[in-house]
Amino acid sequence: MTQLQSNHRGGRSGAANRGAVLLAMVISALMCISGGAAAADTIAAADSHAVAVAQSHAVAQRPVPFYANNFEKVPSAAAMTAIGRALFFDKSLSLSGKLACAGCHDPAAAFGPPNDLPVQRGGEDGRRPGVRAVPSLMYAQNIPPFTEHFFDNEGDDSIDQGPVGGRTWDGRSQSAHDQARLPLFSPFEMANASEEAVVAKVEHAGYAAQFRDTFGERVFADRALAFKGVLMALETYQQDPAEFYPYSSKYDAWLRHQASLTNEEARGLAAFNDAAKGNCARCHPSTMREGAFPQFTDFGYSGIGAPRNALIPANSDRRYYDLGLCGPLRTDLADKKEYCGLFRTPSLRNVAIRRVLFHNGVFHRLEDVVRFYAERDTSPQKWYSRAADGSTQKFDDLPEKFQTNLDRETPLDRHAGDQPSLSERDIKDIVAFLNTLTDGYRPELSHP
Repeated sequence: MTQLQSNHRGGRSGAANRGAVLLAMVISALMCISGGAAAADTIAAADSHAVAVAQSHAVAQRPVPFYANNFEKVPSAAAMTAIGRALFFDKSLSLSGKLACAGCHDPAAAFGPPNDLPVQRGGEDGRRPGVRAVPSLMYAQNIPPFTEHFFDNEGDDSIDQGPVGGRTWDGRSQSAHDQARLPLFSPFEMANASEEAVVAKVEHAGYAAQFRDTFGERVFADRALAFKGVLMALETYQQDPAEFYPYSSKYDAWLRHQASLTNEEARGLAAFNDAAKGNCARCHPSTMREGAFPQFTDFGYSGIGAPRNALIPANSDRRYYDLGLCGPLRTDLADKKEYCGLFRTPSLRNVAIRRVLFHNGVFHRLEDVVRFYAERDTSPQKWYSRAADGSTQKFDDLPEKFQTNLDRETPLDRHAGDQPSLSERDIKDIVAFLNTLTDGYRPELSHP
């Protein structure tokens, strides 16, 4: 639960400041796009003063929606949300006819993978395996566009804390709009050959009349415009606060002074925040900033050296490596060797209900993840594969020439045989705390 090495980061305080600054930037951008509605939703969990300020600013700055001059009629957010939901659950949008967005992003699993498989299958026949664990789509509303260089205007603005931002594990998608497009054409997801193919399926779907009513009766006459409507509807649905960022966990209730943490959970929060123990908050900030609830990510990138997962079919080729920012799925940064092995830091919200953890799904239990952080360097033989001579192949999923990119901050700053920074009780306490980040907590039912 840490982030990449200090030459890319500003340390724990820098990460917290970066999260706050980027949150403000995204809220401002959402105001410009949606006339303030999305921005108000984004900070729905903020205190009343912060909401009032944001809403008044949104009304004053409200522009004409950017799509008003393109469609025959200006679609409402409610109508696009309804269409987006229909698209999200429609298996016919895939070439195989077997896979909907919800097939990999299951609402019952916090819009993450519905099973404990490290990768899901799709493609033209529905059987082609992917290469990475499916990320959650929840709490993605504040992810800024990818940038290689971020300078914190609340700290030392001479320190480059990039790269940050972008959707997917490698940030190659710049926005929710771009992210909605990726799976429609991915060869191991929905595998459509063209925008026209997608639009043709929508035109013959049961919700086609609803689509025309939303965007205009003649929307399908312009196939490019109709496809834009598809992406906008999917994007708008994934900005629905009730489903994608409800801030309804026990921890949120605790922040609202509506619940109490148990002794174990409170100790876990303390160890999570402690720079000498878990140091998790360096990259997963846990405190409110400017009235907004924490996202539990600073939007940055980390190289943690996760063990190679032999259950991913692509990994049967020992020459294959998933290098994150520098490929193979992302190609524009292939020459940036200092990025190899780095993946975007996910939000920890709802992490306790995920059945596959890390970008390669190598772990299935939170306790194993936290213990890996504690023991990666002190007891590597417990986590990594063995060479033919019986020696431990530490960092077995990253070529040696890139291993200098890995995080070496606490708790990943130890050596073999050292005492881990986290005790067994710390590990159990942190797991207890992470369970408080699961949405759906009802304070009124917590006390008889």
